[in-house]
Amino acid sequence: MAPTLRIDNRRLALLCALVVALMVGAAYASVPLYNLFCRVTGFGGTTAVAQSVTGTVLDRQMTVRFDANVARGLPWKFEPVQGAQTLKIGETAHAIFRAENISNRPLVGSATYNVTPQKSGAYFAKLQCFCFTEQVLAPGEAVEMPVTYFIDPAIADESNLDDVETITLSYTFFETENPSEAALKVLSELSLK
Repeated sequence: MAPTLRIDNRRLALLCALVVALMVGAAYASVPLYNLFCRVTGFGGTTAVAQSVTGTVLDRQMTVRFDANVARGLPWKFEPVQGAQTLKIGETAHAIFRAENISNRPLVGSATYNVTPQKSGAYFAKLQCFCFTEQVLAPGEAVEMPVTYFIDPAIADESNLDDVETITLSYTFFETENPSEAALKVLSELSLK
């Protein structure tokens, strides 16, 4: 084989290896980058996580509806204590959800959430939430979980959101496939009782 052909083959092999490495890196980075994108933009109904309230309360009111779902296979009852709340934009509100393990064994669950309409997600800010936190429930045990939230007054600056009068905050509980060490310890203690 000619020396220039060997050099071209090596360059091609190196280029292919570089492309494969970049594709693998992009695959690993895609989920965290997508989550960051959703949190920043509110895409897909992802809500904002706030550190504090804005201090501004507008006269415009909105109704927040609450929805609770349980994924197939998780024997829990899960429901909002209140069906809806009407509040002023910028006003802090509290809602309670109730989960109950109706099975005969201890279970670990974790909730995900979204907001509809999706375009309002970036303006629905949660100060306290139970989402993504493992909940360990013994057989027959019930727990109340609070959500503290407000609608960011910046929503009033978005003319494409002038038609939004109702926002729905929806949670879905799933059984945790790989519980944390802390959850496994609680499960072990519950199983010994």
